[in-house]
Amino acid sequence: MLSARRHRLLRLLDNCEPAVSCIDANRRVMRHALLQRVADRPVIATDRKLCDYLWFTMAHQPVETVRCLFLGPTHRLIRDELLSTGTSTEALIAPREVIHRALELGATGLILAHNHPSGYPTPSEADVAITTALARAATPLGITLHDHVILGSHGYASFRNQGLI
Repeated sequence: MLSARRHRLLRLLDNCEPAVSCIDANRRVMRHALLQRVADRPVIATDRKLCDYLWFTMAHQPVETVRCLFLGPTHRLIRDELLSTGTSTEALIAPREVIHRALELGATGLILAHNHPSGYPTPSEADVAITTALARAATPLGITLHDHVILGSHGYASFRNQGLI
């Protein structure tokens, strides 16, 4: 229920607008509460609190979405931004735009996250290639790509944990 689209909820709940509005409000409150658990301390990509937030935010999306968590020098969250929304099988990650935004925000670290609508978070060759390109572009500018997390309904995969970064 918490990941269903509004039109699907309306259909499931016999067009009961107040019930759907209540579910929408609960989703916003839950997302905010999960983000606050991350925002008040240094962010570590494999921290369960961060994974809970990302999983709630992205895992059940019907299309691929890409988010970037921009971190400051003490690894505290500066900003969490949606970078791209794609199709059921791909989303654009433009290293140039990610680096540009990191420089605008004064970020020194990044955690990239995207979902796989298939539910399986196994990194593809394209995922590995774009992550490598982003890390190479960021490093000379003093920006560290700490991790790339892929989320799906069946769990998540960390590039750092898999030795891909």
